[in-house]
Amino acid sequence: MLFKDTITKEKLLKYYVKNQTNALYKQGIQELKDKCFEIMAFVCDGRKWFLQSFENIPVQMCQFLQKQIVVRYLTKKPKLQAGQELMKVIDLLTKTDKESFERALGL
Repeated sequence: MLFKDTITKEKLLKYYVKNQTNALYKQGIQELKDKCFEIMAFVCDGRKWFLQSFENIPVQMCQFLQKQIVVRYLTKKPKLQAGQELMKVIDLLTKTDKESFERALGL
């Protein structure tokens, strides 16, 4: 497991584990807080528990994994127009900002 500063890309904490667990996530977060790091937000792999566990800290699911979930339900080369449009929108996910992505969705 890797805890990293998304601005500087510095690796802050690393655990070599067989399986990622909620307890290890909590342990890592506490360890960083104990070292006086301010946790401003999280990007995680989509664990439901994690997405709902920190009231005062924004949590975002990894965009790569969001894309993989959508692609799982489509073919790699959709034939229907709706599938093609959805694939174009999901391709934007990791390459754009929130406002542009929402505009592409028509929100």
